[in-house]
Amino acid sequence: MTALLGSGLLVIGGPAVGSAQAAALCGGHKVRTLSFATGRTVVYKSRGYVCAVTYPKRTGTRQYMSVSVQARGNRAVVDGGRYTHHAGPVTVHAGHRCVWVKGKVGSKSVSSGWILC
Repeated sequence: MTALLGSGLLVIGGPAVGSAQAAALCGGHKVRTLSFATGRTVVYKSRGYVCAVTYPKRTGTRQYMSVSVQARGNRAVVDGGRYTHHAGPVTVHAGHRCVWVKGKVGSKSVSSGWILC
């Protein structure tokens, strides 16, 4: 019963939790927040894995969002669609390689260039 109540509280906390929600979706420690005009993409790293989630500035409205993570030498892993709260999480195994992270909400976007090298 306690577990059910706890999970219900997590759902109620939803998007207002922000970084705590990204941590729950990705795990690891936050290494970057890439802010842009219509949202932000939060990047986490744990044991050679890189995870990212894109959040809009205004939640609750269904709009196009995407997030992608590409480890150097590999193809990008992408999640995109019409969402209300976030795109992702997407996770790649990067090891010690650089990654390129992109996020988009509506017509605005962010691109990190090669990071975490």
